[in-house]
Amino acid sequence: MSAAKRDETAGSAPEETAGTQGKGRPTPSRKTAQAANARPIVGSQDKEQRRAQRQAQTEARDRARAGMMAGDERYLTQRDRGPQRRFVRDYVDARWSAGELLIPVMVIFLVVAMFPGWVQVYGVFFVWAFLLFAIVDAFALTFILKKKLTAKFGEGNVQPGFKWYGAMRAMQFRMLRMPKPQVKRRQFPS
Repeated sequence: MSAAKRDETAGSAPEETAGTQGKGRPTPSRKTAQAANARPIVGSQDKEQRRAQRQAQTEARDRARAGMMAGDERYLTQRDRGPQRRFVRDYVDARWSAGELLIPVMVIFLVVAMFPGWVQVYGVFFVWAFLLFAIVDAFALTFILKKKLTAKFGEGNVQPGFKWYGAMRAMQFRMLRMPKPQVKRRQFPS
């Protein structure tokens, strides 16, 4: 660059910067800027604020649990949401199934297994036969559910996974099922 051009550009620079203003304060040092942005990692140190936050979380959990027990769609897990899952739950809860009695039969078998000889042998055969009966009952339930869901929601609209969902719900005690049963026995959904 020639000396004349340097003089021209150098001469015009002060005129342009004279009209603009700065930020009006000095730039803070890195240490000062980081100290201003520092926040505690764990949260507030105020005990009252933490107690209030814990109380709010507890109330929210209690509301969610009560809503889930009542079958409120807003609080159900993704697995339990939707009209088809409600239909499956109501159908399973309305019928008697062999799977409900599986755990009591196993407990009785544990007691019977303490007796020697032929009682123990027949007990083993009875438990295996009952387990097979519960599995056949679960398969029958899945076929019935497929037919009913297809009739109600249409062939192409049946949600996948309903077979496992219905069979596993049928294998639980009625009083321990989540969400809680919303229908009485033999009150099948339409």
